[in-house]
Amino acid sequence: MVITESELRELWRDGKNELPPFPPGTRFSPSAQDFLKAHNLQIRFESAPASNLQPPTSNSGKPEWDKPGTFPVVLTGPVPVCSVCGQPLPPSGKPDHMTQLDAGHFAPKTHPRVKLRGRLDTLHALIMLVAAEARRYQLPRLAGHLDTLAAYCREIQSAEYNDRAVQPLAVAGKSEEEIHEISHWPDRHLGIQHIVPGPDDHAILHWLNYVRTTTREVEIVALEVYPPPEPRNLARALNRLSSAVYYLELLFKAGKLSWQVSG
Repeated sequence: MVITESELRELWRDGKNELPPFPPGTRFSPSAQDFLKAHNLQIRFESAPASNLQPPTSNSGKPEWDKPGTFPVVLTGPVPVCSVCGQPLPPSGKPDHMTQLDAGHFAPKTHPRVKLRGRLDTLHALIMLVAAEARRYQLPRLAGHLDTLAAYCREIQSAEYNDRAVQPLAVAGKSEEEIHEISHWPDRHLGIQHIVPGPDDHAILHWLNYVRTTTREVEIVALEVYPPPEPRNLARALNRLSSAVYYLELLFKAGKLSWQVSG
């Protein structure tokens, strides 16, 4: 939902009314943002349902999906069949030009779902690479948050493979709705404006920005493979993942992820 300046004026009525709380995720047009600033108006958001605020947790207190990676392909159970011809795997095994699509099917590697899976694989590898760079620059807290985002990337991959909805995101003690709010209004929450990395910024900020832009590209691929409405919420999960990466960019730029030298 995008709120325009005219809609804000109608709701506010020159100060006669208080602005109502808006649904989480509501966005405001540029002129509406100017209107809010000019009249020093604060936006409130409705409380999201509890199930959307925090994902299920394990005994460690972390979300259930925040765990080390495991091999995703199911190798037990009935023999998978070809998604094209409906026949089971030949005695010679899976042809080189095909791969396992899910527990019950294999398909050509040019299948749209397989292409999306490849982009998710690349995104996961990139997040892990940036986590390694963060450790090299003595930024263990940032590295830990990136480890969590890598785990969430695996959660998206698992949901796609197993044909189920993606669990909600949580990182750095924030729910996905809180992260979405902060990433849209950093001045209110972190005291800084929106950022565009420049030539004087640290390499880590550029690495984070590369993860963010790559995530948005994968989101577009997900929308092409699974157009809305789509019960798995893959594209939405990727959108929230990109917001989480931007949130880490903002934290780094605001100096809230300090350097730590071991020894």
